[in-house]
Amino acid sequence: MTTHQLDQLAPMPTDWQRALAIVAHPDDLEYGASAAIATWIDQGREVVYLLATRGEAGIDGMAPAVAGPLREAEQRASAAAVGVSVVEFLDHRDGVIEYGTALRAEFAAAIRRHRPELVITLNHRDTWGSGPGQAWNTPDHRAVGRAVLDAAGDAGNRWIFPELLTERSLEPWNGVRHVAVAGSPHPTHAVDATDGVERAVDSLLAHRSYIQALTDEDPERYCRTFLEGTMSAAAARFGGRPAVAFELFNR
Repeated sequence: MTTHQLDQLAPMPTDWQRALAIVAHPDDLEYGASAAIATWIDQGREVVYLLATRGEAGIDGMAPAVAGPLREAEQRASAAAVGVSVVEFLDHRDGVIEYGTALRAEFAAAIRRHRPELVITLNHRDTWGSGPGQAWNTPDHRAVGRAVLDAAGDAGNRWIFPELLTERSLEPWNGVRHVAVAGSPHPTHAVDATDGVERAVDSLLAHRSYIQALTDEDPERYCRTFLEGTMSAAAARFGGRPAVAFELFNR
């Protein structure tokens, strides 16, 4: 097998109907994954969003009490742009999420409630990218991503968090087949996102307050340049088609 063949991304599996996306902040899904989500919803699949925080610490010039409600509203508009109608928040403090059994239990409870076959999260690894250009990932992303990967198994084991059944009547759910990690430096699979590109741009652009705090560039140009760049990078390993890449873990 040639190096070129080894480097190619496989198509994402299609043996699922319901997905639950669990991430740390508003905008985490919009920096790429939303184009895939738009495509999946076009196919009649169901996707629910669960966010650990409201992103209230994300805008330096705006107090958290103001930024939190604003970013929540922008996230709901962003989700609607790709056809997602259910968006839930867990009220963790932005920037100080701690990995541990409490976080795993919260995510396992959500998985039991929504009963997805596919769970989506954001890069849990230490860095964005690899090699000389890599950047350090944030504590929230690492904590949430790792807890999601663990909770996908926890949700199916009645003895790990028995209170989910005895106190909340949440039956174990062993139906998670795959966990897909967006933004991973080690992608394995991809989704043809040709039909989702424009809605992905609209979805990211809905986070206008956050984007305007990040850059002086025109927001629409910034969103389009970023998303088309990441999709083009994945396309080079996916038959030339604009794509969203994931690191896939099968269960």
